This record gives sequence, C-alpha cells and structure tokens, in this order.
Amino acid sequence: MPTPRAIHCRVLGPVRITIDGADAPPELLWRKHLALLVYLARSPRRGRTREHLVGLLWSDRDERQARHSLSEALRVLRRALGEERVEADVDQVRLAGDGLVLDCDEFAARRAQGDWIGAAALAQGEFLEGLAVEGANEFENWLATERAAWRTQTVDALVRAAEAHLAASAPPDAAAAAQRALGIDAAYEPAARAVMRALALAGDRAGALRAAAAITGALAEQLSAKPTAETERLIGRIQDVRAGRRVPAAPPAARPRPPLIGRRDESAALAAAWAGALAGRGQVVLIDGEPGEGKTRLVDELVSRLRLEDATVACARAVPADQERPWSGIAGLLAAGVTDAPGLAGAPPGALAALAVLEPDLAARHSPAITPLPLPQAVSAAVAAAAEERPVLLAIDDAQWLDGVTLGALPGLARDTARSRVLLVLAIARGAPGAERCDPLRARIGRDLEGGVVRLGRFDAAALHALVRWALPRYGRDEVDRLARRIERDTAGIPLLAVAMAEAVAHGFELTPDAPAWPAPQRTLLDSLPGDLAPAVVGAVCLRYRGLSAPAQQVLAAAAAGGERVELGGLVSATDLDGAAVERALDELEWERWLAVDVRGYVLAAPIVREILLTEMITPGQARRYRERLRP
Repeated sequence: MPTPRAIHCRVLGPVRITIDGADAPPELLWRKHLALLVYLARSPRRGRTREHLVGLLWSDRDERQARHSLSEALRVLRRALGEERVEADVDQVRLAGDGLVLDCDEFAARRAQGDWIGAAALAQGEFLEGLAVEGANEFENWLATERAAWRTQTVDALVRAAEAHLAASAPPDAAAAAQRALGIDAAYEPAARAVMRALALAGDRAGALRAAAAITGALAEQLSAKPTAETERLIGRIQDVRAGRRVPAAPPAARPRPPLIGRRDESAALAAAWAGALAGRGQVVLIDGEPGEGKTRLVDELVSRLRLEDATVACARAVPADQERPWSGIAGLLAAGVTDAPGLAGAPPGALAALAVLEPDLAARHSPAITPLPLPQAVSAAVAAAAEERPVLLAIDDAQWLDGVTLGALPGLARDTARSRVLLVLAIARGAPGAERCDPLRARIGRDLEGGVVRLGRFDAAALHALVRWALPRYGRDEVDRLARRIERDTAGIPLLAVAMAEAVAHGFELTPDAPAWPAPQRTLLDSLPGDLAPAVVGAVCLRYRGLSAPAQQVLAAAAAGGERVELGGLVSATDLDGAAVERALDELEWERWLAVDVRGYVLAAPIVREILLTEMITPGQARRYRERLRP
C-alpha cells in the first residue's frame, strides 16, 4: 500500500500547493480544480453531494456537460493527491484521510491557542488571493463570504500579534504586524493605535504622529467619522513633552537602541502581573538583579509601554541621599503622575489634605479646615481612588535607596490596594547597601500579597550571540561565535558591559588580542573600579562617550561630576550652554541610556560608567569646576 502523501495548501495569500514538499502539478492549479479542492476541504466533514458541486462550479453548462466536467476534475484530484484521498460514489464526493493541511486551519488553531504571532505569520494575504471563477456565481458568493471572515480574523490576529511584540519589547516587529493590518483595513483604529505605540516606543515620535494623521484621514474619508476618545488620548500621550512623563524620542541621526535581549521570560512575567492588575487583583513585583544586569532597562520598557495605554503611570528613581528625606519616595510618585490621575478627585478630602504637605499642587484642592488623614492611610486612599478611574502603575527604580518611612508604608499600600487595579514594581540592586530593607515586603509576596520576584541574571551564550548578530549583522557564524566568546570573557556576561562592547565593535573599536580579561567572573560591579575591568570594556565606554555630540559630552560630564541627581537648571549653569541646547543634549543622553530621568531630575544610569568617565575622560579639575557651578 503506497505511503499517503503529505499535502499542504496555502490559501491565506497567493495559493501554493505542495505535495511531499514539491510543487503541485499545474493542472491541479487550474481555477475550477483548485476551487473544488479548497471548497471540499472547507466543507463539513470535507464532503458534498455531486449535485451541489455541479451547481456550485458548472451551473453555466447543461447537466450532462457539468457532470462530465466534475468527473474530469475528480480524476485530476486523484492523480495529484492519490486515489485513496478522493472518495466518490453516485451521489457523494469527499476528501479522505488527514494528510491534507490548509494553512487557514493552522491559522485557526493558533488563534485558539492564543499564539497570535504564529497566527499572524501564516496570514500572507486575502483568502485565495487572485482567484476568480467566471460563470460560477454560487462559488463567487461563497468566496466573498470566506474572504470577509478571514479578513476580519487576520486583522484581529495581526493587531494581537503587534500587542504581543510590544509586551516582549520588540517595537519594530509590532509596527510591521500592525502596518500589515492597516494594509487590509486602513480605517481600523486598533491597528492604527498599535502602529502609533510601536513607532513611539521605537523613538519615532514623528512617524507615530504621521500614523495618527493617516487614521484620522482614513476615518473621515471612508466612514465620515472622527477618531475615538481612546485614539485621541493616545495621540495626546505621544505629544507629551514633559521630562519624566514622556516616551523618549530618538534625536536626529540617533543610533537605534539595542533590543531587549535575553529577557523574554522576565517581560512575560511583568505582562502577566499587569494583566492581573487589570483584572482588579493588585500586584507587587520586585525586580532583583546585580548592578548592570538591566533592572532600569526592564522598568523603562514597562513604563514606556504603559504610558501609551489608558493607565496612570508614575515612575520615580531613588538615590542614596533620599534615605535622609522622609517621604521623598512617595513625594516622587505623587509628582511623577499620581496627582494628575483623573480619579484622584474621588479620594477622601482628608487624604488630599495630607498629601498636600508632600505635593504643593494638591494644596488648592482641599479646604484648610479639613483634618488630614495619617500619611500612610492617605497614600493608600489616593492610589485606590486613582485606580477606580484608570489602572495604576507605580514603579520605583533603585528602591534600596528609599527613605525608611516610604519603604515602611509600601506593604500597607500593597495590602490596601489588593483589590484595586494597581501594579507596584520595585527594582532592587542585589547586594547593594540597604537592599535587605526590602526583605519584609519580599517575604509577603505569594503569601498575603499577589505578585512575584523577577530575578535577573547575566547574559548566557544564546543572548550574547543574539546581541552580536544585532550589532554586527554582516558577521558570519564563526565571527559571531568568536566575538560572543570574547565579550563573555571580558564582561562576564554583565549586560550593561556586553552591550557597550558590542556597540563599540560595531562602530570601529578594535579589540587587542592579548588584552587581559576581567579576572573574576563572579565579581559584581558593586565592588569593581574601572581599573578592575578589562581594558576592552573601558575602551568601549570611552568610545561611546566620544561618539556623543559635543554638548551631550559636556552635559554628561557635568552630570557625572554632580553625583546623584542633577536638575536642568544646574546643568545649564554648569555647562554655559543655553537651556535649549541642554535639553537637546539631555534628549540624546536619555535616548542613548546614559541618563535615567524622573520629574525630579537626571541620574547616571550606571554608577560604574560614572566612575569610568571620571577616571578616563574627565579631569579632576573639570569635575571640580562642574561641581562648583552646579546649582539646584
């Protein structure tokens, strides 16, 4: 007995049929033969009556000719597919066996599994794209119905795939999927919003606003309608230019940011926590990692994505000096977005009265006669009220530097918002002084608080290979392997250093063959000085610094000399640049991830980089002059 043939038929796009991996014979692709095959495959139990099929495809002929044409078509199917695959008697025709696979059935299975990226990859165009059967009106009616149904499902899958790419911090892939959806339906707002978010997160704010103009025009032209309130709000968030509240835009001629490599599981954990918060189950997530392992990057990716959604987002960054300022952590979150939350008006007046002590903008919203609530209770009440209107993300980077009263209030805040749409994220430098103060909150996660701990680690071999392939796409496999091994040797897989080194090599940095490696792979950046690092790593950081514009170099040098947190006014004073030039330099430094920003100022994203700059690129005299001229 012959082995059944494996037959695959692509119908979502230009039709292609393969039999045992080879292209099908041309006669099978004749219009009515192809139409008969696909129609049977899409029919209930893959069968139809002869009378039905004759009326479907040969209604323009007399009955004798039509039945003869059907018999000839069945002979073609048997020759191509195998005798055992086509069963026909005096009344019924059906396809037998399970070796015939249609990509639309695979597409439907992936959709049912929630594999939106896999489903989107199968959608290559219209159902039976380009096929038309003249004189077969019934078939054309069926084809039109199928195309409409698959078009709707394809657009939905593409938009959901774009959202999945965004959750995995892959904006270019998200933009490509959403653009394909708009190619099918130019007036579909969810697709347009996905394009806008993806382009904004990729730093292309101008492109995102062009996409906004395009959907506005398509709605007006096709539907005589205006964008929905959700789309208008998204446009407003993309246009937001307030430092510490915006999604960074790429400066002119900026280099693309490296993708978020090796963090798919961690990104998925944060996405799952946000989904739980949206369902009304308050979440607490601790991001735990050594310096240089990407805590700030992971927080920034989440914050940037949620800033473009219908959410209240507040992100603060702590510095060592904050430990001496009671309630400075809560004050940072209030200023970063909580006080602007639409739902805050629903908070008890006593809560607003208490918080006005920390945030002057709230002072005008309550009567002086109102008795303030205790501050911990006021914070919980305010966040819960904000979450009634929109879901809330509260993110604190370098939480080990938080002041004691803020840190002590966070478990109560998490408990009081356990049934609210609130996600609290704390990023903690493992091993840093003060990190153990977060242990009481950590111990409650999974017990009386819902959430989890995301533990970061160093890049493994797969991540290093992916990094090199991104930075140097011209490299062959052997070159990728050699450079990945060298980066691992010199950086011990610490992501901060690995990315700097890969980017430097991509921009012409030459590695010395006999340079010593970093001698202690288990050593962390907490107890390392620039002289401890491999020379290639220090050289890579210095090369990146030299690649900045002259104003950005000045501003970064002033920020490095200033220490912990510096403000715009202080940088203007220290550099003698005008305000506009400093703001452009800050945009460049934020895009290149030299500086992290919140509403209170700018912080060097990595202390070890500051030490390298102060040792190798900034003279002690320059650093002293910058410090003398910095002012709040």
